Amino acid sequence: MIKTEDIKYACTNLGNLSGLPIRLFKKGENIFDYSPVRLFIDPFIHDKESILKLTDGITYYQNSYYYYYGIINHRDYKIVVGPFRQISISDQELKEFYFSLSINQSSYDEFASMMHSFEAVSLSSLLQMLCLAYFSISGIKASLESITIHEPEQLSIQEEMEKENVEKTIDTPGSDSNERNKAIDAENRLLDMVRRGDVAALTDYFRTIPAIKSGQVAKEQLRQAKNIFIVTATLVSRAAIRGGLDASTALALSDSYIQRAELSNTPDEITELSYRLVLDYAEKVSKVRIGTDPSMLVTKVSNYIQSHLSDPIKVENIAKALYMGRSRLSTN
Repeated sequence: MIKTEDIKYACTNLGNLSGLPIRLFKKGENIFDYSPVRLFIDPFIHDKESILKLTDGITYYQNSYYYYYGIINHRDYKIVVGPFRQISISDQELKEFYFSLSINQSSYDEFASMMHSFEAVSLSSLLQMLCLAYFSISGIKASLESITIHEPEQLSIQEEMEKENVEKTIDTPGSDSNERNKAIDAENRLLDMVRRGDVAALTDYFRTIPAIKSGQVAKEQLRQAKNIFIVTATLVSRAAIRGGLDASTALALSDSYIQRAELSNTPDEITELSYRLVLDYAEKVSKVRIGTDPSMLVTKVSNYIQSHLSDPIKVENIAKALYMGRSRLSTN
């Protein structure tokens, strides 16, 4: 049988590995705490009652401020790791969390500094750490799938989705496949232009882009616009990566645009941001393909070639398209 001192040792190492506070309970009593960060106050008090009720071997808890806790239960012991967030918290949310703890108002700066010092950990990474700690304590092997995917919830989701799909079919008789095909065609054309870095073609396309009905992905108009923007940013960033843009640059840019969209207050603001998003990626791909500071002529020639990849490329055709003489084009 594992000793309490051995579990404390595992907790200390888990805290150092995750960069997060650890609490150890035995029969509901807190017997050990460890934190690589000095705790001005333990935010765990906000969720203690709910977390102590959880009994699965390895599980996690998310509170209303999107802070997570990882939890291990083994016999009389409970280990609680956290809190952590997968993305940074806004100042407003942090202040709301602070006031919910009924702390002296003059201590907010110290509290905020403490909360920002916690490691930003992905949920899957922490759960993998918990699996390793759980195995060292209990000898039982666990998997992420067994922790995060539960059969009753899966069956419930399946039933709800089937019911929703039936209701949509009843509410919208007839086929809207033509509308969907138009949307897919427009999406593919736009992504292809981003992949090729064809800024000129994109600019022309935006002038004549067809009106396409979007699927409903939210009940409220502003949230609908934001959700569609997030999908667009994801698709466009992947297209840019395929076009040669560095993956870390593309993904960081996507994160920045999505954060900007979340701060937008109207659908019109998000529409403006969407146009800038697509053009920004296309411009960056174009620079990767033809150099960091191409001349206007090089850009025009490159765009012509990208738009006529399936045709024989002749100097006279390029010159004609650019309203230049062949000899002038050849010497520039």
